[in-house]
Formats: sequence, structure tokens, C-alpha cells
Amino acid sequence: MAPPPTAAAALPATLGQHDNQTPRARARADALLFARLADGDPRAREALIERFLPLARSIARRYEASAEPLEDLVQVASFALVKAIDRFDPAHGYAFSSFAVPTIVGELKRHFRDRSWTVRPPRDLQELTLKIERTTRVLWQQHSRAPTVGELAAQIGCSDEQILEALQARAGRSRLSLEAPAGGDDDQPTLADRLGSPDDGFDRAETRAMLDGLLEMVSPRARAVIRLRFYEDMTQAEIGELLGVSQMQISRILRQTLEQLRSVSDQQERISERHAQPVSA
Repeated sequence: MAPPPTAAAALPATLGQHDNQTPRARARADALLFARLADGDPRAREALIERFLPLARSIARRYEASAEPLEDLVQVASFALVKAIDRFDPAHGYAFSSFAVPTIVGELKRHFRDRSWTVRPPRDLQELTLKIERTTRVLWQQHSRAPTVGELAAQIGCSDEQILEALQARAGRSRLSLEAPAGGDDDQPTLADRLGSPDDGFDRAETRAMLDGLLEMVSPRARAVIRLRFYEDMTQAEIGELLGVSQMQISRILRQTLEQLRSVSDQQERISERHAQPVSA
């Protein structure tokens, strides 16, 4: 089964041969398509997109040296092309490409500013970073080596300090996965393996120290009952048998001692909160 015809092929043949047309013929064909689009012909819109997609892809490839995947850049450029087609007004008298190119470039720059920076520097630094990437690719092709800071500055027309600042800001473009091997080797531990984790041992040690201080405020027998019950994990009956008293007495000692410890602890917390409050002028 033959593939379905494209929108350009469904229109007159002269409109579907964009690459083989002279500049004047292309201009007439574009004008006719925009006229049909203004009349509400959806095929004209699809045909315009097909005719100018190579332009969008070409602009996207200018930024191919960036950290962004080329497929993402082509998608952004294609979306900008569609917006340019919908907004273009032939009555202004200039070629569509003159309107589409800055629209696509602006959308790509906006994509880099809003989506591709982990830490976002000022806008002028972001744009200078993009110029450095494009210029680096050109100079590398010319000299078969990485350009120096001075060569980049001379080519772009800025100072060495501005180049260095932009190169430092470019580090905010990259995102490093915690699952990536720390040494670049798959056998190496990942960055996540080297990260610390919450340690509740400090809280337990602090709580233990606080309880030891509170236990100094109760009687030796009450302190012994608390230690046997909560440190040695003995039952009330076992503690009573060990100390020679009834289980009911052990229960009463535990209840009274815990109430006393809780009262002292609450009082100390209120005093600490008052001391922590700023003194009003």
C-alpha cells in the first residue's frame, strides 16, 4: 500500500517543489500558501510546516554542541516554527524566513534559560555561554584544537574575564545523577553510596543524657525500679520479687516517678523556651 500523500503533495505541484524552485518562485508559492491559510485551508498550514521544517532543524543544529539532546532542540525549534506560521502577517511585506528565524532562535534561547540550567545565572551570562559553545565549535574546526580564552574573547568581542565567568557559569548547565558511578567506571560505587544518611543515634544519646540527669532527682529505690523496668526490660512482678515488695507497690512507684520526671522535664523545657525568646527593645 502506498503511503498517504503529504499536505504539500495534496496541493498544486508548484507548491510542493520547494527545493527546486527559484527564490522568486518560492516567494510566490509561500505567498499563495499563506493566502490559503488566511482563507482557513488547514492543508496550507501543514504544507507550510513541511516546507520550513528544514529551516527549523538547521537552526536547532547551531546549538548541537550544548548539553541538550538534539532531538529536544529540534522539537523546540519545530514548535517555534508552528507559532511563527500562525503569527506571520504577509501584509507587512517581508519574507516569512525573516520573521521565522528570530522567532525560532528566541524560543531556543528561552528553552536554554528556563529548562536547561540547574543553577540559573543572569541572562547575559546564559547567552554568552551559548555564543562560547558555537564559537568553540567553529574555532575547533579551524585549528583542530580547543580554543584559548583569548581566542574566544577576540572572536566574540568581549574580555577574557567575561569568558572565564561564562565558562564557570556553564557548570550550572549540567546535572549529575546520584546513580552515576563516582569514578566513571561501572564497578565504582555511585555518588548516592557516598552520601550520608540521618543518624538517630545522636538523638538517642541526647535523650539518654537528659534522662540520666532527671533520674538523679528521684529516690534511689525509684531510680532502681525505672532501670529494672525500662533498661533491663523486667516485668513489674519480677521487680517486686527482686526488691521484696508487691507488684502493686512497683506499679505505684513507676506511676509517681514517671509523673515527677515528666513534670520536671516540662518545666525545664518552658524555661529553655523563655531563654530562647529574643528580648524586646
